[in-house]
Amino acid sequence: MGDLATWGSVVVVVALVAGWYLSFTASRIDRLHHRVESSRASLEEQLARRAGLAAELARRVADPHGPALADAATRALAPPADVAELVQSQLTRALADAFAEPADVDGLRTDAATARLLDDLGEAAARSQMARRFHNDAVAQTQRVRRKWVVRAARLAGHAAFPQMVELDDRMPPGLGDGASRVP
Repeated sequence: MGDLATWGSVVVVVALVAGWYLSFTASRIDRLHHRVESSRASLEEQLARRAGLAAELARRVADPHGPALADAATRALAPPADVAELVQSQLTRALADAFAEPADVDGLRTDAATARLLDDLGEAAARSQMARRFHNDAVAQTQRVRRKWVVRAARLAGHAAFPQMVELDDRMPPGLGDGASRVP
């Protein structure tokens, strides 16, 4: 009888530990999904700021780059509810064309308001890069946990969509450098 009670105690302890582990893991997955959603919202905010500044600067950039930049910025401001990677990458290429060389930017920096917009755009471009990296890190961690066999077997992620990385061209336009002011 003693052995049966011992085995019963072992089974209860194992069940409690397994239940705690499943509960802990489900809670962790929930936190990771929340982090992905938060980082995605931050990324969308930073990309919208970059596009807004690009649209404002497009009015001050001469042909042929001004209209192309304005068009790309307008499309980047009007994507669907999520990040439209192709549209954002096209904006990056338009920025690279408009501000390819520091000399292209130096002519615009003679006006103080335009110089401030250029600095703000450089900062927004850097922040959007960081936001994308943070988002992709959050996605990678969530994917790693969701691929574990126990998570899949116990369906701990529920009906949440499998998070996806955001892959877009968000290089800093060469002429903007690090966004630091070069006003004389």
